[in-house]
Amino acid sequence: MDAERWPDVVAVPRCSAVRLALTRSVVRHALNGLPLTVAMGGGERLGEGGPLLEVHDPDSFMRRIGTNGLVGFGESYMAHEWDAQDLVAVLAVFAEHAATLVPPSLQRLRALWAPRKPAGQRNTPDGAQANIRHHYDLSNDLFAQFLDESLSYSSALFERLPAAWSDLETAQHRKIDRMLDLCGVGPGTRLLEIGTGWGALAIRAAARGADVHSVTLSAEQRDLAGERVRAAGHEDRVRIDLCDYRRVEGQYDAIVSVEMIEAVGAEYWPTFFRTLDTLLAPGGSVALQAITMPHDRMIAARNTYTWVHKYIFPGGQLPSVRAVEETAHTHTGLRVTACEGFGAHYAQTLKLWRERFAQRDEAVGDLGFDATFRRMWDFYLAYSEAGFRSGYLDVHQIQLTGQGAEQ
Repeated sequence: MDAERWPDVVAVPRCSAVRLALTRSVVRHALNGLPLTVAMGGGERLGEGGPLLEVHDPDSFMRRIGTNGLVGFGESYMAHEWDAQDLVAVLAVFAEHAATLVPPSLQRLRALWAPRKPAGQRNTPDGAQANIRHHYDLSNDLFAQFLDESLSYSSALFERLPAAWSDLETAQHRKIDRMLDLCGVGPGTRLLEIGTGWGALAIRAAARGADVHSVTLSAEQRDLAGERVRAAGHEDRVRIDLCDYRRVEGQYDAIVSVEMIEAVGAEYWPTFFRTLDTLLAPGGSVALQAITMPHDRMIAARNTYTWVHKYIFPGGQLPSVRAVEETAHTHTGLRVTACEGFGAHYAQTLKLWRERFAQRDEAVGDLGFDATFRRMWDFYLAYSEAGFRSGYLDVHQIQLTGQGAEQ
């Protein structure tokens, strides 16, 4: 591994004898109560039986968890200190038991062992741009390796489950069409899209006759989305700006945002919804697609710095449906008027992406992404799929309308 690029993966952290002993006790107790088979090295077995987790280096595994909690757990995987024959199944067990892994007495001391989010990841206008570019400006070619032809990087909506790769592009279009239907997009609609992606929704909205203003903080996405819009012949109806949502001006008949609220940060949710309320013309509707988590788990984890924050999505925070409803109600005249979850469809989407990513491993390496990055990305996709398969995560399409608007 490249020690300069992956310093916290290469170096096993120091851990005091007392802390290490406590970690071993807590981790062993937790693993023994899970439906897993855990091979700890040296012949030791833990767990109640189930998917196999093999710990090759128990000492380093414990030191990382004892020092950095769940961040250390992910870094230990990146360092090849543990493996799983079925990584999604193993991670799904942890997701299903997330609320009970740590004893209540120790959960009350969470602030002492769980890293807190660094101030540098706050989603100020400058911070949000840096956070978005950390992920979305990696390389358009990287995302093209595992996304379908629509280049949609969000949950698809399948006609039926399970589904195959050949179903994915149609399912992405079905998702987009439902979002556009939710906010009544048709000929002449003035549509604002917050979070451009690679232009799939803007192109589909323009094909309906809408006039689309799309904003993004990713220069890579902006450039490729513009090319795709021009290739589709809709440059007269679509404008894409590199612009923070807080700086958008004007009035729009409809506003749509697909899986962008997760990057807003809880601190800025009131600002986000006030911005929607200000920009929405009377009688208009907002359609959000949001990855969500149960409200109690969101509250428990809202200040915790996770492996995903460190390596994948800095500054991110998943809302609950209740948080969306309460924030909109408290700070705006917007009200949730429709809400539908389809988490099983996200699990299927992620499964297809992960399989495709594995098939393109050599091509991803040729783009300059080393083996540690590829193992990290595989863990991220598996970690996400496990969250949806376990029910710990969900995804919702949410309609918001102003008070007094026609339903």
